[in-house]
Amino acid sequence: MTTMLKLERVGKSFTLHVQGGVEIPVFEDLELSVDAGECVALTGSSGVGKTTLMRMIYANYTVPEGRILVRHGDDWVDMASAHPHAVLEVRRRTMGYVSQFLRVVPRVPAIDIVAEPLRALGTDVEAARDKAAELLTRLNVPERLWSLSPMTFSGGEQQRVNIAHGVAHPYPVLLLDEPTASLDAENRAVVLSLIDEARARGAAIVGIFHDQEARDAVTTRSFSTADYTRAAA
Repeated sequence: MTTMLKLERVGKSFTLHVQGGVEIPVFEDLELSVDAGECVALTGSSGVGKTTLMRMIYANYTVPEGRILVRHGDDWVDMASAHPHAVLEVRRRTMGYVSQFLRVVPRVPAIDIVAEPLRALGTDVEAARDKAAELLTRLNVPERLWSLSPMTFSGGEQQRVNIAHGVAHPYPVLLLDEPTASLDAENRAVVLSLIDEARARGAAIVGIFHDQEARDAVTTRSFSTADYTRAAA
């Protein structure tokens, strides 16, 4: 299998400068490799760094120790040290991220938010909107809402727009932070089907699933960040 994501000796801690420089340890010497077609669940109790690690992979958080390598076309990009332009290019073409909360520009219609990743890659407006409409329909977002900003939607509706945006482009690497949160059983089943389809086409997926049933349904193995917890100094 082709390896798409490699974490090598990754370490992280947070320094609370407003509290006398107290250091909050997270983890050290973390090693993880994810192949195409895998869905790896990050596990461990609250506070062991699951979301922190996800944000480090996506380069939302700095990586003070180690390397986070993403296969980007024929090259490897180290998200820990890459130039911001290179990070943005990886995010545009290679690595998608469904976070816990939808963050969008106000007043942009839901259908255009979902179409945005395709438009960024040069897909024409009509084709991008057709794909967005297909996903919104599948995720049971009423058509009457497509022209409205999701800032006015319920939590579950926002999450479904968030998921549609995250899977609109077939990213080779996909990060999922609680993708089934706030969803009823019917829509959770749709999301799990979308994850299965992404894995079947060869996406390397890393996810956080507090829903044990959902985790068991789509993941191929688990990875506990608690195994790499750093002792306090």
